[in-house]
Amino acid sequence: MQVIRTIAALRAALAPYDRPAFVPTMGNLHDGHLALVQQARTLGDVTVTSIFVNRLQFLPHEDFDTYPRTLQADCERLQAIGCDIVFAPDEGELYPQPQTFKVQPPPALADMLEGHFRPGFFTGVCTVVMKLFQCVFAQAKGERHAVFGKKDYQQLMVIRHMVQQFALPVTIHGVDIARAPDGLALSSRNGYLTPAERAEAPQLVQALRTLAAGVLAGEHNVAALEQHAMQTLAARGWQPDYLTVRRRTDLLPPEPHELQAGQLVALGAARLGRTRLIDNWEF
Repeated sequence: MQVIRTIAALRAALAPYDRPAFVPTMGNLHDGHLALVQQARTLGDVTVTSIFVNRLQFLPHEDFDTYPRTLQADCERLQAIGCDIVFAPDEGELYPQPQTFKVQPPPALADMLEGHFRPGFFTGVCTVVMKLFQCVFAQAKGERHAVFGKKDYQQLMVIRHMVQQFALPVTIHGVDIARAPDGLALSSRNGYLTPAERAEAPQLVQALRTLAAGVLAGEHNVAALEQHAMQTLAARGWQPDYLTVRRRTDLLPPEPHELQAGQLVALGAARLGRTRLIDNWEF
């Protein structure tokens, strides 16, 4: 496995290959990330994982400076599962000058849910993903594949729309959420949880499952179900941002006639102590 720090060296290393498969990450890898890489290995003739903590998608009060950076351990885990190339640029390599050209996703998709509570987040995501795609795929002669996790459900949808509207020759693959035995979605930020908070954390997905079950039981007052879910978490000491039912196709609220199994997703974001967790449950 090669660990590469510059765009020029990455392109040189990829020159012999036709069908790269790419997994962008911010490092501090867990089994959910490794599942993405294992999926990528089935798709192309070379597997690339990037590790880059992207300043553009952090708000000023968020944890950019303290976000865990564990490159050596990440590389060991990636090598063990057969990743071919790790692209780990520093900020000066990926942003040699201030990134004044940015990819601005449409407000109708990017300003709801996560975008409402983290304004500018998806602009940062789209900008870095577009740039990483140029680094990895510029010379590819065949199929280009990129793999993302479904835990960041809205992010996956934003990336799919970006690729479609820019006619990028990249196939986007979404991989199901990897969960701990107690149901907690694996996340780099789980490491911030205290032992007591870690024991409580699965209540987020439980609240989403209960919300979904209410809809499937025939309750059409979705707003009341959502409010009850928010109140239930708050009573347990959480600070919920949203728990909501949306259409999978566009993340807009469903009409009453659309409350059918197989078309919906319950999404949630809530703070437990100092840690903000997100999750979703398709149903």
